[in-house]
Amino acid sequence: MVDWVDPELPISQQAKLLGINRSSLYYKPVQPSPEEVAMKHWIDEIYTKYPYFGSRRIAEILKKKGVNINRKRVRRHMREMGIQAIYPGPNLSKRNLQHRIYPYLLKGVNITRPNQVWSIDITYIRLHNSWMYLTAIIDWYSRYIISWELDQTLAIDFVLDAVQHAFTHGTPEIFNSDQGSHFTSPKYINLLKEHPSVQISMDSRGRALDNIMIERFWRSLKYEEVYLKDYGSPRAARSNIRDYMNLYNHERPHQSLDYQTPASIYFG
Repeated sequence: MVDWVDPELPISQQAKLLGINRSSLYYKPVQPSPEEVAMKHWIDEIYTKYPYFGSRRIAEILKKKGVNINRKRVRRHMREMGIQAIYPGPNLSKRNLQHRIYPYLLKGVNITRPNQVWSIDITYIRLHNSWMYLTAIIDWYSRYIISWELDQTLAIDFVLDAVQHAFTHGTPEIFNSDQGSHFTSPKYINLLKEHPSVQISMDSRGRALDNIMIERFWRSLKYEEVYLKDYGSPRAARSNIRDYMNLYNHERPHQSLDYQTPASIYFG
């Protein structure tokens, strides 16, 4: 468990000083083995390069690299990493079948303006001896990262925090996600429904590239930032990712934007 910084400080302030989400202060982690960390890092690299690969293909690639692993173990790691599904644990990785699944609304849509379409997703961020989870919301037209949160657990709080913060910047016409348990949960859906003009969209089952804009961003983030560094702590990860977000939004020109920055297009 994280040691308390100061019992006189509010929980939110302690979390900020530690560079973690406040929910992590209540999280008692089990230290992963070096083997498990290495395995998940390899899986993350393969999946980032080939987001349409399932556990069978990833297991085969690892075997060709000399890694002794079977498909069942790869599938378990992927589930815990939030790749095949969002939440780890037996039967918790799948969406509740009673939860409503919304249709995919982006097929054939011409994206012509900021705040027309937003997407949200979660990805795995590797640390030297462990890992964290990053959620981000991107504006499809400008590629601007509107909001993001980093946490040590997959508890839904950091997703809700990112959504609430995004709504302080604007309101999209369409808000797209995958069908993971975070995005089919009543807490998430009800938060979006507080904004009646928002249309809720969800990727088709098994269609990783329906959310192509955020997938491309994850690839840029990992190849240009995460894989070049070896974060030794959650605080280091948060600080470096914050710097990259600022670079990506405000300084890095995008070829698809005629070499303008996402911020210059979003704020126009």
